[in-house]
Amino acid sequence: MANAPVAHPTSRRGEKVWFNGKILPESEARISLFTHGLHYGVGAFEGIRAYKQKNGGGAVFRLVEHMDRLVESAKILDLKLPYSSEQLVQAALEACRANHFEECYIRPIIYTADGPLGVNPGANPPIDVAILCWEWGSYLGASNGARLKVSSFIRPHVNSSMTKGKITGQYVTGVLAKREALGAGYDEALLLDTEGFLTEGSGENLFMVKNGIVKTTPLTSILNGITRDTIIRYFENKKIPLKETRFTRDELWCADEVFLSGTAAEITPVREIDGRTIGNGANAGKPGPIASMLQRDYQAMVRGELPEYGKNWLTSI
Repeated sequence: MANAPVAHPTSRRGEKVWFNGKILPESEARISLFTHGLHYGVGAFEGIRAYKQKNGGGAVFRLVEHMDRLVESAKILDLKLPYSSEQLVQAALEACRANHFEECYIRPIIYTADGPLGVNPGANPPIDVAILCWEWGSYLGASNGARLKVSSFIRPHVNSSMTKGKITGQYVTGVLAKREALGAGYDEALLLDTEGFLTEGSGENLFMVKNGIVKTTPLTSILNGITRDTIIRYFENKKIPLKETRFTRDELWCADEVFLSGTAAEITPVREIDGRTIGNGANAGKPGPIASMLQRDYQAMVRGELPEYGKNWLTSI
């Protein structure tokens, strides 16, 4: 019988949020049922993490890059975001300080606000912007490696889904794929593209290792993950060869190592896909040496213990 998936732990929520330029008690930050984005999924969000630092205090990892991507998502949606990336950076820090968080998950979200309830929100619809914080442990919760299932759902074509934006409505496919995988006893889903090649998980980028070469899916129908970019730079520095290339599910089944990446998932090794154990010999079904090294160094990196990896990537709270 398949093992039951491990639920990711959620701890304390921040009692205060940043909402349209002000710090408010979460209980007072309410939206109208006539909110356009609630009905049509017209919005964008980010997932960001803050970590306690080796020398004390907290810092947000790659905060600037996340807010730059949020601004780009608004541009893709043709929304006139009323704040700059620099203002949103400061707003995120305000939200962390208001909740006295040194280590937390940060969720900025923008969406079309209360306005005309038709498919067309108008030429210049009102926009709400909020930033929430909460304590969040390991997203997949599989310390010995996650179990994945290739989903019956697929990533939409690049002209149907704007893949360079982290768009709220586009995550419905991921939600369905995730629920399908959990219902079958797995931890996470993997989605194919319209031509049958691997893309990513429901909310994570995908990497595989074969004969010492790391492969990751190219930026076609996947989101340009900030953690993905961090990993690519890490391997460049380590002189470990990496290719951005398409691969099929059977190639993935035969990989020496597989791991997922994302702000929530961080670095999550994979031990099984579609009932097939990943790896061979002594490493079969266990986190491999490359994934284990990356996992260890990533945790050091985000806590300021490896300053050679992006000295400007940590923004102090």
